[in-house]
Amino acid sequence: MAPPSSRGAINHGFQLGFGMGIFAANIIYSGTQRRGEAWGSWIPFAVAIPPAFFLMLGALLIPETPISLIQRDKNFHDTVETLQKIRGTPDVLAELNDIMAAGSTPITFSQSLRTMIRRNYWPQLIMAAAIPFFQQVTGFSIVAIYTTSLVRNVGFRENSLLMSATLIGFTSSISTIVLMTVVDRIGRRVMFTVGGIQMLVSLVTVIGSAMAAPLGRSCSYLVLLLFCIYLMGFGWSWGPLGWLVPSEVFQLEIRSAAQSIAAAAWFLFALVIAETFPTTFCHLKVAMLFFFAICIVAMTVFVYLFLPETGGIPLARMDRVWREHWFWKKIVEVEAE
Repeated sequence: MAPPSSRGAINHGFQLGFGMGIFAANIIYSGTQRRGEAWGSWIPFAVAIPPAFFLMLGALLIPETPISLIQRDKNFHDTVETLQKIRGTPDVLAELNDIMAAGSTPITFSQSLRTMIRRNYWPQLIMAAAIPFFQQVTGFSIVAIYTTSLVRNVGFRENSLLMSATLIGFTSSISTIVLMTVVDRIGRRVMFTVGGIQMLVSLVTVIGSAMAAPLGRSCSYLVLLLFCIYLMGFGWSWGPLGWLVPSEVFQLEIRSAAQSIAAAAWFLFALVIAETFPTTFCHLKVAMLFFFAICIVAMTVFVYLFLPETGGIPLARMDRVWREHWFWKKIVEVEAE
């Protein structure tokens, strides 16, 4: 529903709200636990009721998207009216024509699944699987674990979990706000690259060597600062962009089903990492930092070479970025022939 010129910033409102919600939940949980078992047992659940109510209310009030109305063969007048409403202007003819061309034929979920396995859609499917995978192997989990240890090491022993959650929540929120202000102006690929380099430098040049030896309190402050730099890099690149880009690379005719597959891939890789990470971390310890550093190099190069820029491109015209890409156009053109 967002206009192409500000789709990135609006989409990242999800990531900002998500991060702030986790931050608030950690503070509420920590605060209620101190008041005894009676408080800790029901207050966190009671506090969650108002947000759940507003989510329900929002679901009732939010309008259908124009492409959904077209694909479900609804009244044409309703489509025009909805598009004018969400754009705030009656001049929507150009966008309406694009939507009509992309969604003129009603497509069911099963039809979308059959359509997207065609070679013409392989580039999008590869991105839908690769980006969630790379997001899971950025090393965010190990940084979060080490952050708690470092916070405890610099003097916050009793409140180390709360302080680390506060630190992670604050840096993530600030970096997401920064990303929202620049992502539609400088593009997704640039932020992926900048964030990848920033995380790589943090992990390799100082953090890896510092964590290899016992840390004193002064050194812990330095490493904690570098972790914040890493978290900022993640917060304005692979954190939110890992959700944004898979949501906009698909053509409208397969977008609903394909985006569901992208989300399923994210949860699948998250499950694999969650199940294998603790055991692997116990065996490799600090070496895990360098493993994640190698992954960051691989995914930064992958994005730089193979991800076309999707910023500012209307979803109805997203097929053009693949036909014009130096590598993917070979696959798309073969299918077209």
